[in-house]
Amino acid sequence: MAGTPSFDPQQIIDKYYPEGSPLRDIYMRHARSVADLALEIAARNGLSLDPAQIEAAAMLHDIGIFLCDAPAIHCHGSQPYISHGPLGAALLRREGAPEWAARVAERHTGTGLGEMVPETELERLICYADKFYSKSGSMQRKTLASVEASMARFGPENLARFHSLHQEFS
Repeated sequence: MAGTPSFDPQQIIDKYYPEGSPLRDIYMRHARSVADLALEIAARNGLSLDPAQIEAAAMLHDIGIFLCDAPAIHCHGSQPYISHGPLGAALLRREGAPEWAARVAERHTGTGLGEMVPETELERLICYADKFYSKSGSMQRKTLASVEASMARFGPENLARFHSLHQEFS
């Protein structure tokens, strides 16, 4: 995973999220917030991750949302929203993005779905940072208590995985 990305994440974003669309505005605001938090956490904790990879992974982690049916955030696709991670991973692979970027997209949803839980430090970092920002409502950073309440809705295992991420990155 060493080295900076030799691909242009913005080129992929621009291809699927056209300038001037409400979905692009939501996407970019969310992805930028997640990237900034992930970079802040990495710097604060002295993580040995490449900042360019952190930024690229964060900017692309939700690339599959446009394929999903989530009209409240201007997504008018046909797939259930919960599938945006694997859909985004498949899209990134088709676009020739590095496998580490596809895996972050694939494994960031919740604190992992089924067998697709975040494994690498980069996957875990983006998954964790993502929990603090929604793509709807005020889009402001959530409190820890708010994130915990959200994770608890998906069961005690999900909340326990979040607590593990929190312990690792807080």
